[in-house]
Amino acid sequence: MKTRIMYIENKSGDELNGVGRIGRVRFSKTGKTLYYQNAELQSLKGYGYKSNYYDVNTGDHYWVSGPKKNGQDTLYPDFIEIDEDVREEYWLTIRGIDCNLAVIKSQGATVGWRALQYRR
Repeated sequence: MKTRIMYIENKSGDELNGVGRIGRVRFSKTGKTLYYQNAELQSLKGYGYKSNYYDVNTGDHYWVSGPKKNGQDTLYPDFIEIDEDVREEYWLTIRGIDCNLAVIKSQGATVGWRALQYRR
């Protein structure tokens, strides 16, 4: 199975902020199903509210995307945990720095443009 380091956020408890992680996702042969830990994720095909996948076993909704080089993967400010098995590869190949932090603080994707707007 093909694998990739991705940002995975469980949106089941709160549709806006969920538990965010950087981890290794496995793809099915067809690429239509993603596997992360115990979750079997299939696409919502554009019908999710702040989510793009759901777990076929639990119905929980998730946001899954490639990790950003700047580490600002969350929609709103929050902490992101990095799985131990991908930590070194994440820091070296994606972020391009020699580091081994297990948790990072994301300022959120929405903060950037607002901060710039108020600097004028």
